[in-house]
Amino acid sequence: MNTTMERSASPGVPRNRAAAPDTDLDVLIVGAGLSGIGAAYHLRERCPSARFTILEGRESIGGTWDLFRYPGIRSDSDMFTLGYSFRPWHSNKAISDGQTILDYIRDTARVFGIDKSIRFRHKVTGASWDSAAARWTVQALRCDGSREEPVLFTCKFLYMCSGYYDYEEGHAPTWPAMDTFQGRIVHPQHWPNDLSYAGKRVVVIGSGATAVTLVPAMAGTAQHVTMLQRSPTYIVSRPEQDAVANTLRRWLPSGLAHRLVRTKNVLLTMYFYSLARRKPKAFKEFIIGMAGKQIGPGFDVRKHLTPRYNPWDQRLCLVPDGDLFKTIRAGKASIATDEIERFTRTGLQLKSGEHLDADVIVTATGLKLKVLGGAAITVDGHAVNLAETVSYKGMMYSGVPNLASSFGYTNASWTLKAELIAQYVCRLLNHMQSNGFDTCVPRLDDEAMSREPAVDLTSGYIQRAAAILPKQGDKQPWKSYQNYARDLMMLKFGTLADSAMQFERRAQPTGAAQPA
Repeated sequence: MNTTMERSASPGVPRNRAAAPDTDLDVLIVGAGLSGIGAAYHLRERCPSARFTILEGRESIGGTWDLFRYPGIRSDSDMFTLGYSFRPWHSNKAISDGQTILDYIRDTARVFGIDKSIRFRHKVTGASWDSAAARWTVQALRCDGSREEPVLFTCKFLYMCSGYYDYEEGHAPTWPAMDTFQGRIVHPQHWPNDLSYAGKRVVVIGSGATAVTLVPAMAGTAQHVTMLQRSPTYIVSRPEQDAVANTLRRWLPSGLAHRLVRTKNVLLTMYFYSLARRKPKAFKEFIIGMAGKQIGPGFDVRKHLTPRYNPWDQRLCLVPDGDLFKTIRAGKASIATDEIERFTRTGLQLKSGEHLDADVIVTATGLKLKVLGGAAITVDGHAVNLAETVSYKGMMYSGVPNLASSFGYTNASWTLKAELIAQYVCRLLNHMQSNGFDTCVPRLDDEAMSREPAVDLTSGYIQRAAAILPKQGDKQPWKSYQNYARDLMMLKFGTLADSAMQFERRAQPTGAAQPA
């Protein structure tokens, strides 16, 4: 088989040749965030002959952790599972601030030489698959200051690590009379560097992960911070430091300690998630009871901390060492459960008749989802509507050849699933190279199979994007179980050639493919 992978493995050719200036590649990774850097590491280690490049639309490494700059930004998962399996987490804090996470990602890229494989200011706008050539042609815009120039890349395999939301704008609902407000309105996704809220009254609209982070962070200098929510969210306190982890790291090599703590945290997460789904009423009472104890007597727990839904119908919000509860107990912050009637010159008029005075209003109203970074996908000239596809093993799409997408867990750390996907992609590439296949494509073998949203959360940002998200089926390999142990067996050790995955050699002039 005369492939680029084989040519790059010849004597005298540098390993991976990732930084080579040519634009015809074996693998093109899109995105230099947490997933993209991890994907590049596994590709380099497991597919040493593969020529690859990372395209990053922005000017720097980090993705989410480089984009968001709002006060208090931090992880909502423990760093022993959100961090990489191959790079021990170095900080004493298991729940870490955003800057430390960003430094960790960038340092990982530098240590392993992945930073030299990145082409910055390359925004991918589309990709076209040609079955006859068994290649993707990827369209990108290269930005050089104020000038944009279209550039083309070709690759055998396209690996999308571009995240799942719109980097340009967040979800920003409108309310009546917003233009009458005399203060400042900001969205966390675009936090202004010049915003001063010292001694001012702040209202944070929302009660998701961003809101519960912002409130205690801003309360340190603001006059008062109010978290305004239409309905409550599950808020869970967790120690900022992992005592077991810090003890093990004092006595064991860092790599071994990291693996042990990572395993412990994976098992605990799986246990509590399973418990929550099996006994939702009891788990709900437990969470609310713990929150009530931490926030203190006299607080209306039923009104402000009792959600309408069961645990894990939406993601739980994590507060390290109960910082939100401490802030409320100290009188520096409060929760209002109500709906906005309109903005006023001095704040918000609520439907209950209450008025919230504000100098600064933060609309922590969520993300705007964007599949594959908004890139337009075509297969043999036909546009692909991803909402009409079915997700294969939570990482590929029915009928779309040689393309994988990194999408992490909704009930655990993102990186756990992202790394399993990276390892699977490497297995897939090696299998194709060893057997002379040009194409791998998951094909739906049961069109009558029931379908449901690929992401089964009831969160607003998921529901708003239902029309653009792929579907999932009701059985393997078309169903995502959100179970690390199950995915580990399937993606790392399971067979590649199942009933759905078809391997093909390059189409002949007649157009006849040769299935495996």
